[in-house]
Amino acid sequence: MKPISLATCFILASFLAPVISFADTDSDRSHPGAFVSDSVITTKIKAKLADEKMGTLGRVSVDTDARGAVVLSGKVRSQHEADKAVSIARSTEGVTSVTSTLVVKMDD
Repeated sequence: MKPISLATCFILASFLAPVISFADTDSDRSHPGAFVSDSVITTKIKAKLADEKMGTLGRVSVDTDARGAVVLSGKVRSQHEADKAVSIARSTEGVTSVTSTLVVKMDD
């Protein structure tokens, strides 16, 4: 490949990188502010779950949409842990609803 062609490809790629990084296929994240808000809620919930020091709560997946609706999924060791995760999510600022698909699985 000629040096000029390689340089042209590099320059073109550097201009396209920011455009590609903002590409998002989720329809609920049509505005960058919505994505940041979703991330903040998700991070707050995960931090609160980590503060509980229950090992399996670290395996709880948290997904937040643009309207503040949270979906909890993953595996926990007891119904108490599942209820605690839901309670934590509900008490987090910005959350409008919580759906839990957590599975209680004692053997891990």
